[in-house]
Amino acid sequence: MENLNAVITGIGAYVPDDILTNEELSQIVDTNEEWILTRVGIKERHVLKGEGKGTSYMGTRAVRELLEKTHTDPLDVEVILCATTTPDYPFPTTASLIAYNTGLKNACTFDVQGACAGFLYALETGANYIRSGRYKKVIVVAGDKMTSITNYQDCTTCPLFGDACGAVMLEPSAEKLGVLDTFLRTDGVGFPNLHMAAGGSANPASHETVDKRQHFVYQEGRVVFKYAVSYMADAAATIMERNNLSKDDVAWFIPHQANWRIIDAVARRLEVPMDKVIVNIERYGNTSAGTIPICLWEWEKKLKKGDNLILAAFGAGFTWGALYLKWGYDGEKA
Repeated sequence: MENLNAVITGIGAYVPDDILTNEELSQIVDTNEEWILTRVGIKERHVLKGEGKGTSYMGTRAVRELLEKTHTDPLDVEVILCATTTPDYPFPTTASLIAYNTGLKNACTFDVQGACAGFLYALETGANYIRSGRYKKVIVVAGDKMTSITNYQDCTTCPLFGDACGAVMLEPSAEKLGVLDTFLRTDGVGFPNLHMAAGGSANPASHETVDKRQHFVYQEGRVVFKYAVSYMADAAATIMERNNLSKDDVAWFIPHQANWRIIDAVARRLEVPMDKVIVNIERYGNTSAGTIPICLWEWEKKLKKGDNLILAAFGAGFTWGALYLKWGYDGEKA
């Protein structure tokens, strides 16, 4: 059987119009712009407003743009999977809602929960559908409405998060393009340091959990920082070594946009110059699974067919990984 690779043939995204600046945030909680910029490098973040609007709203907008850009008939899409930590509902899946909204009537749908590393997990999963030879068009959606689980009484975490969603089309190619290698890991040690304490089956919602504000992100920043730098750098180095890639071979390094200091520290460990590192955290904050696809979407016109991209992410669990992606088309022609 022909050896097939899963190549990205298009990308769409949606970023809400409403913006929450550091100055506005300082009027809500005890913080200031200097502290936020120094600690995390964020100037503003986008916020999805409107009653009843969840992650599926952003995913729907991203997929519609993707279908239009790739001139794809919705009935030709066979799989749509959504990486998110903030589903609209415990069930049905967010992917099924996006499929319904976009007319993807012939697609199987499911959600993937890999926290901030969710896009990498979903991209590898979608790539395997293509590699099987049975599927020709797979859409991977990734993003979060992080403001829905952000505690705006916690000055250490509320400056971090924003809302956004990206979507990519995967199609088969006999060329050496697309998702070429993936390294994904989970060690399970991070639960005490990064979690949402209530709302699941172990601790269902109650008056007590709401009163204790346990339905928001809890994070111990120093611990998370240490693990994120070490694990992301090691994962990216592993991918580069086993594919015989030097820093000079890498066109772009795209890290999860969690914290400017984490991004800088990982790039330094890899000895990748910052002019090869894609960074947009100052405008969007941490959108969890959405950060890497939003970077790809913003930089699409600069990407060229055959560019070697290294993606790396780290999230709750702890869950982390890196992925070697050889870009499949000239972005300026898209």
